[in-house]
Amino acid sequence: MSLEIGQAAPEFELLANDSEKVKLSDFRGKYVVVYFYPKDMTPGCTTQACDFRDNHASFEELDAVILGISPDPIERHQKFIDKHDLPFMLLVDDEHKVAEAYDVWKLKKMFGREYMGIERSTFLIDKEGKLMQEWRKVRVKGHVEEALDYLKENV
Repeated sequence: MSLEIGQAAPEFELLANDSEKVKLSDFRGKYVVVYFYPKDMTPGCTTQACDFRDNHASFEELDAVILGISPDPIERHQKFIDKHDLPFMLLVDDEHKVAEAYDVWKLKKMFGREYMGIERSTFLIDKEGKLMQEWRKVRVKGHVEEALDYLKENV
């Protein structure tokens, strides 16, 4: 399934690190930054999460909520949040249904081995629930600032 800028973002309901169910539609009236990442506690994912943490107040000032999504279980998400003092929710997509809906569940290769996993991607959803921008195959360095700059320029 391909997503198009301006169309409704795929709705989802997932468990958050605090065991509460969270729906995308819970955030209507706010901008939502949904970022998909492969795995808690890995170097790239930690850098990305900490970059979102360090810029969290700037996103909040623009009326934006940050949601991180990976296949990790609740307990691992909570350890990740506690260890790095993350001020936003991490959601559990253990069956990768949301990753598939956003077309970020991909065949990956590492050290000659093929496996299915998350392709690091970020989606900006507007206050009406429509896809405003997407970044696929994200490189961690500078990405959070790029997303923040885009939001500043377009709200």
